Amino acid sequence: MSARPLVLAVAILVMALSSADSWADAVVADHTIVASFEHIPATTVEDVKTGFTMFYGHTSHGSQIVTGMSMVREEDPLYDFNNGPGTFIFSEYSDDLGHNGDVSWVPITRTRLDDPGSDINLVMWSWCGGASDNTEEGINIYLDAMDGLEQEYPDVVFVYMTGHLDGTGPSGNLYARNNQIRDYCVVNDKVLFDFADIESYDPDGVWYPDGGDGCEWCYDWCSTHTCPTCPSCAHSHCFNCYLKGKAFWWMLGAVISGMDAGIDEGAVGPRLSPSRPNPTDSGSEIAFSLPYPAEVRIDIYNMRGQRVATLLDRHVTAGDHSVRWDGRDTRGVDVGSGVYFCRVEAAGFDDTAKIVLIR
Repeated sequence: MSARPLVLAVAILVMALSSADSWADAVVADHTIVASFEHIPATTVEDVKTGFTMFYGHTSHGSQIVTGMSMVREEDPLYDFNNGPGTFIFSEYSDDLGHNGDVSWVPITRTRLDDPGSDINLVMWSWCGGASDNTEEGINIYLDAMDGLEQEYPDVVFVYMTGHLDGTGPSGNLYARNNQIRDYCVVNDKVLFDFADIESYDPDGVWYPDGGDGCEWCYDWCSTHTCPTCPSCAHSHCFNCYLKGKAFWWMLGAVISGMDAGIDEGAVGPRLSPSRPNPTDSGSEIAFSLPYPAEVRIDIYNMRGQRVATLLDRHVTAGDHSVRWDGRDTRGVDVGSGVYFCRVEAAGFDDTAKIVLIR
């Protein structure tokens, strides 16, 4: 039976079983949400176009997002931008986040926001190599500066970003600095465009930990799959830009609709609510309700995209059900503190939510 006739009304509530106060998830645009782009309601896209005006500071690497947006627009004019009223409007500034401790982008941002005629309510800055040679202190300066701007301009959404891959792998400095940014954004409920994560995984979820900014796996993938083309994608493959364009639109939809950007109108699929309370030091109860029987799979993934546990993988009857994750992997070994992703799949739909586990 196809997903649309089934019209799953799956209401999945993830509730952590501890006594801490409730905590809302960050909005993180990474490789896990690219597939959800296909389910963004048209009404959400229209809300983005009328609700946001963006200022984007970037140089060559950051232009990959804009290239990807152009590729998405070629496929569907619904995602039009900078083409007059009724399209998503943003201005670009030729600069980036710089290198260790550079905060020159802060006064530039203030100048744009303080302009008497400014209607900017979304700000994003990208890295262009500056995350690779940064230090823990330098990244903290960046994070503190972003947070300071958020406090100064409470009506503006500020998007944090990880630095592009540089081929140094999990043992390299970039990996540590990107994880520093990710951890901060998740714990402090920020909006993060996870630039590096998106170019680290192919659509099958295969991880390429030692990849560089050229997206080497993209060439192999597109040799066996049909991929969209573009005139050029700075430093990389067009498919890399394309995925980032999709992730960017998902992020905007998630922010403007409170994380409700993942379902087609007229087709209700599995929905995961943020774990509450979260972070948690104990297990999580995943409750769901099916109006019709369906094949359901629920997995737990770590930050590397590796599946650490399968909680459910079978035919489920109609009605109310629940499964529990106790923070252990498939072997019964405690996975330890960290950020994990709970993914539910049912009848062609899927959704993902984060669980922060603190042991």
